[in-house]
Amino acid sequence: MHRDRTRVIRIGDRVIGGGNPILIQSMTNTKTEDEEATIAQILALEQAGCDIIRAAVPTMEAAEAIGRIRKGIHIPLVADIHFDYRLAIAAIRNGADKIRINPGNIGGTDRIRAVVEEARAHGIPIRVGVNSGSLEKELVEKYHGVTAEGLVESALDKVRIIEELGYDQLVISIKSSDVLMCARAHELIAEQSDYPLHVGITEAGTLWSGNIKSAIGLGIILYQGIGDTIRVSLTGPPLEEVKAAKRILKTLGLRKGGVEVVSCPTCGRTQIDLIGLANQVETMVQEFPLDIKVAVMGCVVNGPGEAKEADLGIAGGSGVGLVIRHGEILRKVPEDQLLEALRTELVRMAEEQNKE
Repeated sequence: MHRDRTRVIRIGDRVIGGGNPILIQSMTNTKTEDEEATIAQILALEQAGCDIIRAAVPTMEAAEAIGRIRKGIHIPLVADIHFDYRLAIAAIRNGADKIRINPGNIGGTDRIRAVVEEARAHGIPIRVGVNSGSLEKELVEKYHGVTAEGLVESALDKVRIIEELGYDQLVISIKSSDVLMCARAHELIAEQSDYPLHVGITEAGTLWSGNIKSAIGLGIILYQGIGDTIRVSLTGPPLEEVKAAKRILKTLGLRKGGVEVVSCPTCGRTQIDLIGLANQVETMVQEFPLDIKVAVMGCVVNGPGEAKEADLGIAGGSGVGLVIRHGEILRKVPEDQLLEALRTELVRMAEEQNKE
């Protein structure tokens, strides 16, 4: 697997690459200059499972806020820089754990060298980012459009610029909103470079379409053993990005922990508000630190039958609710008490786990 062969890079107190666990990243959407709001958002993201957080640094005020924000959080903080190399230097001096730059838009070699020297002095990595929307004109002409090959060439050209300045603490990201192009680009670059890769489908869209595109794109890439950190880029709250990323990793068997909820798609046999119940369950289980599968079923066919593989399940129909464990009925309750009955079982399982 490619990720087993990537270089190990330290970001704050976390390490990526070399087969280390894939880390989840998100990005704040507060004004970085608003330290209080930014810290509050990051703390909430930490609770949701975010491992690394990135913040935009468009002004010197934002760069200076990085240090104060860093002191108020517990996960590595990445400064996102465009156009002005002085902001990168200021963010590093103020305590950023990593910086994200596109060497193509911050000026000539002297400016890139100044950023690299500052990163070297503080021992922090640089993420070199290339997006399909910013691909150089000459590469668009060379490949007759925006292509995976062009993205890879652009990224590796920028990596070489920094390597020639004697620095190799790098993370690469090559992103596109075209899912298949993005997947192909990662396949190509994984064969040509051993730097850790930050993976995501850029500008994926709203919660609905963005989650679908990200799940497909990240699924293709991660299943091939490519990718060391991920971000689900959504037009929505950053908290939703983290929740989606956790589910993608868990679905692929790349992360353990957290309750997985499975539920039937409903049919003419369904006699309860299964959609409402399943949504309530999915919200409720997030508070339980259990690595189990919970089934929410809408009739006697999918209850004890198809929910056998679940660690815990509930099913309704004909006015009677069933609480099920590994296909065996634990007890019967009124249908309107199913949610509370499930909570009782989850509490008991959590207490048993704590005793162990």
